[in-house]
Amino acid sequence: MADAPGTAPRARPSVVTLSSWLLILVAAIQVVNLIVALTVAGTVRDVLTDAYAGSSAEGAADIAYVFSIVTAIVSLLIAAGLVVLALLNNRGKNASRITTWVLGGILLCCTGGGLLTGLTGGMTGGTATGDMPSPDEIQRRLDDALPSWYTPVNLLLGLVALLALLAALILLALPKANEFFRKPKAGWEPPVPGGAYPAAPGHAGDPSYPSYPSYPPAPGTPPPSTPGGPPPSAGQPPAGPAGQPGERRDPEPPSGS
Repeated sequence: MADAPGTAPRARPSVVTLSSWLLILVAAIQVVNLIVALTVAGTVRDVLTDAYAGSSAEGAADIAYVFSIVTAIVSLLIAAGLVVLALLNNRGKNASRITTWVLGGILLCCTGGGLLTGLTGGMTGGTATGDMPSPDEIQRRLDDALPSWYTPVNLLLGLVALLALLAALILLALPKANEFFRKPKAGWEPPVPGGAYPAAPGHAGDPSYPSYPSYPPAPGTPPPSTPGGPPPSAGQPPAGPAGQPGERRDPEPPSGS
């Protein structure tokens, strides 16, 4: 998630970094599992071909071989997706964190199921049906044909992948991770150097400030003094309309004289 303009870059918490490294570890285990599966794919095909020879399911070996190839390709795509999600999580993309939880939950179920199957001995139980061999017979043949290191390595890789994936998902849900993935608020942006500040409304010079017409002074009102000019004298008559001197009137004689 990119930081909003005007905000300081966010420091990535260590829990997010550790979670991303764990996702990359799970991706690496997926690649190792792919290599191991391709190594023994031919052996598994030969065992199934011999086990189902002369039965009504002679094509089961080919189906199992194609299924193993498809599974290997899916594992490779999942590994690439985990690496991409790890990189996006480091950048604070909340959508990638949600995708990590969804994909991680599916992988947890698949890895846990495969690990449980390996611990219980693979295909066990059941009886032979018609000309079909029993699952116990097929599992015995596979155990004899596969290398001795195959089962322990498979179990170890599955256990490490399960624990690493679980820890990665938990780290992404911690409070520090939530703060990192939360969208930051836009901060105050300083003015550009050299730019003009906008005029505050309600002051002269602002186009929105209304102007009022000027009215002439009332008769008898002394004119306002101008800066630098002499004040009006006491005996000077007040200015008349339009700035002309008013008429001088003689005092009237007292009545009765």
